[in-house]
Amino acid sequence: MYAEERQDAIAALVISKGRASVAELAKTYDVTTETVRRDLAVLDKSGVLRRVHGGAVPVRALHLVEPGVGERESTRADFKDAIAAAATEFFPLSGASVLLDAGTTTSRIAGLMPTDRELVVVTNSVPIAARLATFPSVSLQLLGGRVRGITQAAVGEQALRVLDSMRVDIAFIGTNAISARHGLSTPDSEEAAVKRAMVGCANYVVVAADSTKIGREDFVSFAPISSVDTLITDSEISDADRTMLTDQGVEVVIAEDAS
Repeated sequence: MYAEERQDAIAALVISKGRASVAELAKTYDVTTETVRRDLAVLDKSGVLRRVHGGAVPVRALHLVEPGVGERESTRADFKDAIAAAATEFFPLSGASVLLDAGTTTSRIAGLMPTDRELVVVTNSVPIAARLATFPSVSLQLLGGRVRGITQAAVGEQALRVLDSMRVDIAFIGTNAISARHGLSTPDSEEAAVKRAMVGCANYVVVAADSTKIGREDFVSFAPISSVDTLITDSEISDADRTMLTDQGVEVVIAEDAS
């Protein structure tokens, strides 16, 4: 196989799988790891693939630039509304504690918070806190720290210290991307640290994410898929993605209205 043919084959394989390691590609095409690295360098330079530690991912799969809240709010809004409605089935009974991550889908979940039960709600989201401050049945705690303007989420050591001392009944987490190898990921390292702490302090973890997030990877991984108890997504999830998630012990809930 000529170098150009092999590079085309490598590109097709990585794009179809979402990620491939140098060792895997060397074995598949019966070449040395150094040859694979040279091929990946060519493909990276040409913009076909993106080199990552130990391998490569499709260019479309790696997202380092975050859209702002306003842009994300209007993206796939009907799907997010349906996912939030499905999430209401997971609201705990009176007296329980709820952790709400920052995000446009979790903000919709906050807006559907029941008023017929007393709940302790912790969030790092300024918009969610502003919304829930008017709910008489909610005992609200807003995590402190530096607020990232692009996501309006509190991040930093102050938020991490509080989360490290907490144990909550359930956490509703947002994510920018989900993949088998990279887990749940997001573009910003500080926000990833807060999300990681949120997952770690929850007895039950619900991830709310539309199906376009699945099969993608962002810059910083904050949790393995196996740490998720339930994923709520829309009806456009592929059979392969659903199988990948259930194989790792995740309950997949489909918001059927999102079609």
